Amino acid sequence: MQQRALGTTGLKVSRLGLGTLTWGRDTDEHEARDQLIAFTEAGGTLLDTAAGYGDGASEELIGTLFGDVVARDDVVLATKAGISRRRGERETNVSRGHLISTLDQSLRRLGVDHVDLWQVHAWVDGTPLEETLGALDYAVSTGRAAYVGVSNYSGWQTAQASTWQAAVPGRAKIASTQVEYSLLNRTIEHEVIPAAQALGLGILPWSPLGRGVLTGKYRHGTPTDSRGASPHFANFVGTYLGEQHKRVVEAVVRAGEGLDWTPLEVALVWVRDRPGVTAPIMGARTAAQLRAALGIDELSLPPEIVDALDDVSGGD
Repeated sequence: MQQRALGTTGLKVSRLGLGTLTWGRDTDEHEARDQLIAFTEAGGTLLDTAAGYGDGASEELIGTLFGDVVARDDVVLATKAGISRRRGERETNVSRGHLISTLDQSLRRLGVDHVDLWQVHAWVDGTPLEETLGALDYAVSTGRAAYVGVSNYSGWQTAQASTWQAAVPGRAKIASTQVEYSLLNRTIEHEVIPAAQALGLGILPWSPLGRGVLTGKYRHGTPTDSRGASPHFANFVGTYLGEQHKRVVEAVVRAGEGLDWTPLEVALVWVRDRPGVTAPIMGARTAAQLRAALGIDELSLPPEIVDALDDVSGGD
């Protein structure tokens, strides 16, 4: 698998990342092991998790796989802090103290002394930005993180955070932003992508397959073994099951038929090769699904197909 620089940093990552949102909850240790083996054997390096994934279960599971399945130094380990679930409800906290304590807990669960990329998982109104960013400085200066980034920031938030960090020598440079991006959600093209490109940030799209809808599996209903049928993800997937989304899915299916590709390949290659994108984060339900995604490394979409997909998905 080809490698790309993360923004204007010296950190190189595979141009497809492996997401672990469901690890330790819906994805058990055996399935996770198979996915990680398939990913690294294909040359994948970017492994993405978060403290809030399964209330730490994802990080714990990853920690058990280092040494046994893959060497720690063979992956670019990325995690996030700032979103958690307490008492059954989603909470966000990006205060300096909370972020640092969360990072230390992440390191213990992962069984490592540092992560390669540590990201603030969300913007929180009311928390001073300089306080949040001070936690990133602390993480880098103490060796807990090699690089830092943000996630789910709007365009102006991304620009403000990156500019603040670049304003004074010694602050930790913002290396990347992780945001939702797919043919079903192109809102980051208006402000986030221009900001990231102007400021030298790598873009790590999450849900590049439109929460699984762009694979075409929901065209004729919701399969019982799909994430859309899961109580954890029914609403999450349902966001993209409207009539306007169906038109995009059908266009992806038709493009795949013309190229002899799967819809997954069409949608994933489209995101991977968008301007500013470093690596889409692919979260697979099974190792078989992941292997299907890992076969795209040598694929590229013809310009006329890109133009057609742009037209139907509302691109500028």
